[in-house]
Amino acid sequence: MKKIAVFASGGGTDFQSVIDANEREQFCKIEYLVASKPAIGAISRAQKHGIHTLVYDKEKYADKDAFYADVAKVLKAAGVEYIVLAGWLLVVPASFIKEFEDGVINIHPSLIPSFCGMGYYGLHVHKAAIEYGVKLSGATVHFVEADVDGGAIIMQRSVPVMANDTPETLQARILKEEHEMLPLCVKLLCEGKIEKCGRKVRIH
Repeated sequence: MKKIAVFASGGGTDFQSVIDANEREQFCKIEYLVASKPAIGAISRAQKHGIHTLVYDKEKYADKDAFYADVAKVLKAAGVEYIVLAGWLLVVPASFIKEFEDGVINIHPSLIPSFCGMGYYGLHVHKAAIEYGVKLSGATVHFVEADVDGGAIIMQRSVPVMANDTPETLQARILKEEHEMLPLCVKLLCEGKIEKCGRKVRIH
């Protein structure tokens, strides 16, 4: 069974969706949660399910590169093959991505290439979509490359933007899709059913 690590920066609802789906279907072993700061909700979820946790502590690490190098070493030693970014807000360096080449995926709350890249995270994404006046938004699961949100797209789902939407109401509807789509993509990845060729991704 493939081992994965999930990276999270907040409450961890996307992380929980992977935990719940995996408890139903057993498609992977969630070996580690990597948290971008102490005392976030995702850590409590990991502890509840007996999942090891690594936390970015600014007092322990000289910089983020040192943290990523340490994390890569720990995850490699544990046999982790895939990394799942589930609401991760720290930019991932190319050196880390290379350690898990074509094995790092991310979920983003828009239909990439719209409303993505640096500065587009959380409610900022939904606020931008509403202000632009788009009729559809949604979520995207994609491979991670050094170019933020620029990796090959694995799966997308669209969500209508209503005339009276706020960033919070739009986020809530998109999260429902995220919580179905992310576990599905993790399952397909762990089962070897995702084939990547350049920017094209085929699901078998």
